[in-house]
Amino acid sequence: RARSVIVSPSIHNIDVFSIVKDEDAAFVNYMHMRGGAVVQCLTLEYRLREEDETLPAELMSMAIQEVRTRFAATYRADRVTEVIVNVMPDVEFSEFDCVMPQRGDKRKLLQISEKNAHQYRDERLKRMEKLNPEQRTTRTLTTLMRDFHLQSLPHHIECFDNSHISGSDAVASCVVFRDGKPSKKDYRHFNIKEAPSGDDYAAMREVIRRRYRRLLEENLTLPQLLVVDGGKGQLSAAIEALEELGLHGTIAAIGMAKQLNEVYFPGDQLPFFIDKNSESLRVIQRLRDEAHRFAITFHRKQRGK
Repeated sequence: RARSVIVSPSIHNIDVFSIVKDEDAAFVNYMHMRGGAVVQCLTLEYRLREEDETLPAELMSMAIQEVRTRFAATYRADRVTEVIVNVMPDVEFSEFDCVMPQRGDKRKLLQISEKNAHQYRDERLKRMEKLNPEQRTTRTLTTLMRDFHLQSLPHHIECFDNSHISGSDAVASCVVFRDGKPSKKDYRHFNIKEAPSGDDYAAMREVIRRRYRRLLEENLTLPQLLVVDGGKGQLSAAIEALEELGLHGTIAAIGMAKQLNEVYFPGDQLPFFIDKNSESLRVIQRLRDEAHRFAITFHRKQRGK
């Protein structure tokens, strides 16, 4: 669905390098342009160790030098005098100049190269996950733990949502994810019995209190992460219910505001924004959608009765 980019045929003998860095690897895409067309393309992968503090500028210099060695004949024939980069190398080359364009056809070329590097990285992850399916689960849980500042991997996550029409037939749902996937046998729905009609905060308090009192009485495992559909008010109500049961600090809790990439943490007045492309956000979005669907379905059933 991306628009095609037609580069000016006046662009001759230009190299393009872009670098994308991960926690454990760096990917450098190389393209060689001749007469407005890409005649050579390659993506290099550099494995990084935890103790390795190689900077992007150093990696860019290494990649340029490696490409020059591999394609020495091309460099001699085409006499490359300009190299487009998204990170300036930490060394200077006498044969050509390195530039970082901000607009125009050369900037479009750099964006294409960056997309190539991202695509190579994504395809590599998919290949590795096919060989080792547990790796994807571990990566997802590790991302969640980092993004939400958790003490341990969230193997067990629960999400709560309320549903009613002008306060009538108030119900709630509890959706359970285990290892990042729905565990539908553990889903639960609740009729609101104690909270006043139309009081979402009281309803949230009641549901969470009933849910975790039951888990404690039956000596069942508690979740590592609790997600409530709502902002500061719903999150505060959930924290009050956890405090009543002595579970505050044992179960981490966050609130999802109407703006999907806004996350509220207990005690914080301002929301924390998650990157819209983050894997954590996709998991939380799926959680909230499931909780909303489950609550709406149960509410329609109760209203029908």
